[in-house]
Amino acid sequence: MERKDTRSGFGAGLTELGKKNKDVVALCADLTGSLKMNDFKNNHPQRFFQIGIAEANMIGIAAGMTIGGKIPFTGTFANFSTSRVYDQIRQSIAYSNKNVKICASHAGLTLGEDGATHQVLEDIGMMKMLPHMTVINTCDYNQTKAATIAIADHIGPVYLRFGRPAVPNFTSENQNFNIGEAVYLSNGTDVTIIATGHLVWEALEASKILSKSNIKAEVINIHTIKPLDKQAIIKSASKTGCVVTAEEHMLNGGLGDSVSQVLSREFPTPLEMVGVNDTFGESGTPRQLMEKYGLTAKDIVKATKKVLLRKNSK
Repeated sequence: MERKDTRSGFGAGLTELGKKNKDVVALCADLTGSLKMNDFKNNHPQRFFQIGIAEANMIGIAAGMTIGGKIPFTGTFANFSTSRVYDQIRQSIAYSNKNVKICASHAGLTLGEDGATHQVLEDIGMMKMLPHMTVINTCDYNQTKAATIAIADHIGPVYLRFGRPAVPNFTSENQNFNIGEAVYLSNGTDVTIIATGHLVWEALEASKILSKSNIKAEVINIHTIKPLDKQAIIKSASKTGCVVTAEEHMLNGGLGDSVSQVLSREFPTPLEMVGVNDTFGESGTPRQLMEKYGLTAKDIVKATKKVLLRKNSK
């Protein structure tokens, strides 16, 4: 299985947009290489703006550009794309429903050795709470490229979250990316595993482990946290009777939080969540951190067995 980093998928998508849509402009906060924006910069220098280490200014400029009909794509690390500029996003973009695409790399723990000050585990929660904001968290290179291209046609603000490490590239190269539409990756009758971002692959690996114990898992890739595909969640939960969510994010405010709201209101179902539990990260390799903070296939298997016990004790 080929492994590629999702930030390169963003770069490839932006390159394609540069050729096909003259209204697309790119802004970067001094991280052009890290965000893989160099190709766009080199081919469209008149549409690329290096803002420097001034993220709040970048967001304000992007908001202003939409008034002239441009489609701005901003690029920096996820922590600096959200926490550092939340006031500007709220006031200048979300409140007035500006057509800005906030593209955020190096999300979650898998930023790795740069440590807690650069990692972010609360960004999905921050962004999904904003009215008008669409929130997307892609799982591999191909899906990130497809999502980057798709959000240019979506009218309104978007938060696109992706990462640094090379991960298995397992989705279709020619996929259609439909905002707000869940993707079924495997069919099952015993448990529903709903995953997002880098943990989609871990969920698939978990389903293989579970199959050895004759546990049939239905794996769903929720790439769009908001708007959430509620019908897909309810349909699968009604078939399997229990759900596990998996994400490289804080449990508070993330995918599991959104899924639990759907289930509690519309189809009460035993639910277990795999994610980071109310703590900051630390320095380490991506794999070391995923193992320490319980974000691996084995942790999804453990959560599955726990939720199955709850389901069977009803």
